[in-house]
Amino acid sequence: MHNDTPQVAEASSTLSARMRRGDLFAEKCPSRDVLKHVTSRWGVLILVALLGGTHRFSDLRRKTAGVSERMLAQTLKWLEGDGFVARKAYPVVPPHVEYSLTPLGHEVALKVEALADWIEGNLPQIMAAQVPPEA
Repeated sequence: MHNDTPQVAEASSTLSARMRRGDLFAEKCPSRDVLKHVTSRWGVLILVALLGGTHRFSDLRRKTAGVSERMLAQTLKWLEGDGFVARKAYPVVPPHVEYSLTPLGHEVALKVEALADWIEGNLPQIMAAQVPPEA
């Protein structure tokens, strides 16, 4: 016997509608690549850094300590390809390139910033709950 209340049916239809926009659980769904770009270690740091305004490549490299030039360039290319980062090159010598968030990038950057803030705020509890790797 199937006994759905109106609230359950409404929640199911809302979930169904959301699933039609993209299915993160489907192996070939392009949303997986976008999720990978946005939530990668460097993706999160670049998006949060760009919330502070426009940055040059070297500024982003300094701000995201530990990232290689290659990885920074690749991550910026991914985020630009997803429509989150705008790249502006100036025709000068030496080359001058600036990166900033698009409106869509600003929106997603706020989301990952909230996650990063939550992690930093709960770091003591997270570290206390971590199980050390077995030798």
